[in-house]
Amino acid sequence: MSHLSRDGWLCCFYGKSVFWLHERLSYPLKYRKMENLHIVFWIFKDIGWCLIWKPMGILMIFPTLIISIIIAYRTRQMMAELCHNLAITLWILANSYWMSVEFLGLDATTAYQGVTFKHLALIPFLSGVACLAYYYLYWSRLHPDDLAD
Repeated sequence: MSHLSRDGWLCCFYGKSVFWLHERLSYPLKYRKMENLHIVFWIFKDIGWCLIWKPMGILMIFPTLIISIIIAYRTRQMMAELCHNLAITLWILANSYWMSVEFLGLDATTAYQGVTFKHLALIPFLSGVACLAYYYLYWSRLHPDDLAD
């Protein structure tokens, strides 16, 4: 049971607990369902990697990455969600690249002056860190009153 106040706050009752959510902070159910499906694909991708089931690992890259991109796009109006979802997308990209390089046996091969192909996964990993740093060190300080962020 819940009640929406005039100022946008939703009073929710769950058993004996009462909690308040602001309507701008609510995450649409259709996004949550897609995110949950995305996690299933991600887990199967990593199981394929762990067990060296190359076809499954490679095949699961596509739905995992595509759904991650869709989630980031759909949450583009909410800066906090966008930055975190971009970081997740970049993490999946880095993780998928690393897995592919290992599957091809190139992980220890030097790409350029002592940098291995595996080390190149740091580019999207660090790009994800940059997205989060932008949000926490810059955006959130400029917009302290923005509830959605």
